[in-house]
This record gives sequence, C-alpha cells and structure tokens, in this order.
Amino acid sequence: MRVYRGLPTAASRTPCAMTIGNFDGVHRGHQALLKHVRQTALDLKVDSSVMTFEPHPREFFAQAAGDPGRAPTRIAGLRDKLDALCTTGIDRVVVERFNARFARLDATAFIEDVLIDGCRARWLMVGEDFRFGAKRMGDVDLLRRVGARHGVTVETLAAVETGGERISSSAVREALAQGDLARAETLLGRPYRMSGHVIAGARLGRTLGFPTANLLVNHGRPALSGIFVVRVHGVRSHPVGGVASLGVRPTVDDSGRVLLETHLFDFAENLYGQLISVEFVKKLRDEIHYDDLSTLTAAIADDAQKARSELGLLPVGKNFATSATDRISSL
Repeated sequence: MRVYRGLPTAASRTPCAMTIGNFDGVHRGHQALLKHVRQTALDLKVDSSVMTFEPHPREFFAQAAGDPGRAPTRIAGLRDKLDALCTTGIDRVVVERFNARFARLDATAFIEDVLIDGCRARWLMVGEDFRFGAKRMGDVDLLRRVGARHGVTVETLAAVETGGERISSSAVREALAQGDLARAETLLGRPYRMSGHVIAGARLGRTLGFPTANLLVNHGRPALSGIFVVRVHGVRSHPVGGVASLGVRPTVDDSGRVLLETHLFDFAENLYGQLISVEFVKKLRDEIHYDDLSTLTAAIADDAQKARSELGLLPVGKNFATSATDRISSL
C-alpha cells in the first residue's frame, strides 16, 4: 500500500476507484465499503484508493474554537489507521492535512481540484450521509452532478448493521468508553489494539517494582482509559500477557500527558525504540488518584494478580515485584 501525505505528485497520479472519509477505527462498516472499492478497482483495472484526513476535521474545528474538549475521542492514531487500511488490500491512501486552508475549500473545488484532478478519481463510493467542503455545503447530489460532468461515477453504500445496531465510529467510541471490549471487537471485527514505539519514561514503575513499556498517545484523546488486562504483540513470537494503564496518571503526574504504560509478565528484555502493539483484553477499573505511592503500589500489585488470573497465568508471590525490578531494569 502506498501512502501519500497530501496529493500525489503529477507523475504519480493514476486513475483510481476511490472513497473518502475519516475511517477512525476502520470498523466493519468501513471494511464493507472498502471491499466494494477494491472490487470495482479490479473490474475497472485501476488502483483502489482512500482519502482520509489528519487531524479529524471535528478535532481541527474544536481546536480552532479554543475548546478541544468538543472534539471526538480517537479510536486510533494515524499509524494504527494506516495499518488497518493496509489489511483491506487498498492500493493507496492519501492523507490530506486538514487545516484552515482545506476547511475553506469550496465543495465544487474539492470535487474538481482534489478528487478528480489531484487524485484522478474515476469512480467514487461514499456513505449516504457524506458531507464535504466549506461549512459542509457539499452532499451526495452535488458530488453526482459535478462528477457526471467529468465522467465520474458516484455510488453510495447504506449503513452496515450488526444485531440491529448501526456500525459506526461513534458506536465503537461508546463501547470503548464503557470498557465494553467485547462489543468493540464485534463492531471492529478484531480485538482492539494500540501500537507505538516504546519511549523512555520516568522509571517510576521500576522503582515501585512494576517496570513498564511506555507508549505516548500523541493525539491525547483516546476513546478509552483505565487499567486493563492486555496482550502485547511484537516482542516475541507469541503475545506476552500484561497489565496496562492508559491515561494521565493522576497520582504521579499533573502534566496531562496521556501514556499507555504496560507491565509485561515474566519478561526481561530491553524494548526502548521497539514498535509494539497492545491488545486490550478486559478492563479492570478506572484510573484513581491515590494519596501515596505505597497505596498505589498495592493497587498495581492487585491489578497484576487479577490480570494474571484472567490470562490463565500462574499467580506470583509478594516478592516477585522486587525481584523483577532487577531483571527488567532495562524497560
């Protein structure tokens, strides 16, 4: 899969069958749409293509209004979104920077200058409620009218449902916010994961006896938070169980920085800089502010034992945390 940051150069522009959207989560509804795009591209003997946006348009407008809390939470960062798109077999993805200039773009100019001239779209599929252009003035009818003048076919896909529920990014966000990982998996068609490169932390976890592999959540508004049973992929040939905290660490940090901190069980290897993927298995509890580190440490030990039990791992004695500190000091 080829990824373009912004429109492809003139030399790279080839005809395509295309779809446009935020694709946060690349859930089963997205997957159904992408399957149509890919099949049509094969029939037309052109590339299959996706245009998506970074940041999320609603995130941009919330920031511009000085009220970032109005923005939707994010199911996935850009890396995880691109990974999920890659698994669908799409040939290329255009990541368009959503900024003030793009927000002011007239709907007709978006169709003609961006989709047709900039991406050489020859066939388009969008959702029935697709809106675009400055002040969201563009709709499917306009897309069809302008497209017809340029020989571009436009089709729509109705919402996909499961068990009578419409599959949408909003539904996935709701499931994650509620800690309902089983429902999220049903909507996504796969277990929920977050990935990133392990960064150096303050090493407080090592001091407490629970060293962690830390991932920075760059967008700062994950769709879920709390303490979780997890499986970590990418560190061995098989997933490694662990317990993870996702949030702002209210007991030890007041910066507001969002981290995913994962303590891997029975693991003693250096992970700094390594790309890992953390699969969320079960939510144990919400984040809590503790008055002192000893209370925090006791809570982490209890979370770890519960996570080991959930994963079917043997429990460990109370001295394990201390001995593990020396063995995993590189994390």
